[in-house]
Amino acid sequence: MPVSLIQFLSSFYYPILMIAAVYFLIFSFVNRYEMRRSTMAPAVFDGKIVSVLIPARNEEKNIERCLDSLRNQLYKNYEILVLNDNSTDKTLEILNRIAATDSRVRVFDGKPLPDDWYGKPYAMHQLAQEAKGEIFIFTDADTIHLPTSIAWAVTNMQELKADLVSGYIGQIFKSFGEVITVPLVFFLTGFIIPLFLNRYVKVPWFSAAIGQYIAIKREVFEAIGGCDTFRKKTSEDIYMCRYMKNEGYSTRFLNITEHVKCRMYIGYQAAIEGIGKNIFDFLGKRTLLFVFIFILEFLFLFFPFPFFICCIVSGSPWTLHMLFIVILYTLTWMFMFLGQRLNWWYGFLWPLLYFNLLYMAAWSWFRTVSGRGFLWKDRVIR
Repeated sequence: MPVSLIQFLSSFYYPILMIAAVYFLIFSFVNRYEMRRSTMAPAVFDGKIVSVLIPARNEEKNIERCLDSLRNQLYKNYEILVLNDNSTDKTLEILNRIAATDSRVRVFDGKPLPDDWYGKPYAMHQLAQEAKGEIFIFTDADTIHLPTSIAWAVTNMQELKADLVSGYIGQIFKSFGEVITVPLVFFLTGFIIPLFLNRYVKVPWFSAAIGQYIAIKREVFEAIGGCDTFRKKTSEDIYMCRYMKNEGYSTRFLNITEHVKCRMYIGYQAAIEGIGKNIFDFLGKRTLLFVFIFILEFLFLFFPFPFFICCIVSGSPWTLHMLFIVILYTLTWMFMFLGQRLNWWYGFLWPLLYFNLLYMAAWSWFRTVSGRGFLWKDRVIR
């Protein structure tokens, strides 16, 4: 990049970056404090019946571990419902074996997927129809629940007067590809969205949820139309939360890292595909909005680091200024990783994280508008 161009860009680019970098760092602290001050320790161990609802499609490697953890809960009044979503492996065999030894576990065979539904929302829909509970906990088959998991949900819903609670669960990484991809799921709630506003305003964009663990009151779930409201959404967790906010219900995003764990994706490619399929859907599949957000992501998330390198190479007087920006970005990510009880040095990898975000966003847009869709759980999603 020519020195003259670097000088020209720096004069107006740096002040904007400084504002963004300070904002990110401040809200990495503010959001962590918000989750810490709001999250209640498990204190309610009996009460309303809770239905734990688990869609399971080809989950023979995970489902037994998940159910064993859920069968060992300190909360007394609960049931576990699992939908075998047309699995082709040994998932159903494992489920039937466990259900035969524990009356709290009920197993259902999933119906064929209708054309106007996506797989996970339809599985959740079928489970909700069979559930007896006053509180639903939707969770994934690859999660591991500590004995306090259900009590945590009931306690926080009761004490915070929340209609829905979700949040950060403990993430398990076993490959470098997962480290530079999976944390992107959390950066919006980590330092972009001011989480404290969720308590005061009814703007849907300030609400957040993660589908690995969502607890919701049954009456509220039915009032918003259940899964029918997001029947053809890949980011069903976000849309459930948005619809609730639209109707004036209370949602809270909290810290569940000590009570639920998960290895979300196995390897880099699975992480790219699993997260990428949701990005364009998250933006309502609106291309103009996508282009606008993509440009912002490039300029203010990814580009500061390569621009810093250009300043070094060219000997620009703006080099120290850009170094300060890079330090602020690094501290922001370090603090977010520490908040999730992960290695602090992952914070140095933020340029790779943002590069992956741009790649996944472009891939998500192309696969959607081209009609090719996404292959997920042996199903094509368009």
